Amino acid sequence: MYFAALLARTEDGWEASDTELDDVETLADLADLAREASPDEDTVLVLIEQEGGWFGVVRVDGEEDPRIYVSDAAAAARSSYGEILLTDELLGRDPGADGPDLDALDLDGTEDGEPGDDEPDAAADTSSADVPHGPVGDPGVLDDLGVSEKELRSMTEDALMEIAESLGASEVLETVR
Repeated sequence: MYFAALLARTEDGWEASDTELDDVETLADLADLAREASPDEDTVLVLIEQEGGWFGVVRVDGEEDPRIYVSDAAAAARSSYGEILLTDELLGRDPGADGPDLDALDLDGTEDGEPGDDEPDAAADTSSADVPHGPVGDPGVLDDLGVSEKELRSMTEDALMEIAESLGASEVLETVR
């Protein structure tokens, strides 16, 4: 089960809103969604979690590039929401390098390289083959907000609530959960 919320910092504290990510296809779309939540260009956090699997934090400060932290890249790579966060840059890959290596595939001569009925789809696993197990991104994404790199890396089960508590936003996050 997934949960996603926006936390926008305002003059009066943090405001939370539940968010649907069904129409979000790229990190740029997600950053635009976050920017819409704060017309004053204040800090906005996008918090995403898959229960028991992984969590991600995307921080958008005005027009700056988003800063991202993902707790377990390999787990997130198996999720459509996680794939939004796992950019080539975040994973240290050359853009476009995530396609299948046709020389390494055992193509059986079927048209357009499609696997035969009894063959597994060899291309399906190639994009996640170079995704590390464990955290990726900027572990200092919340340092100035009171969540240290060490604390962020040690969070597991209820990470989003722990982050919200550290920010003083647990009540507003709970209302949208």
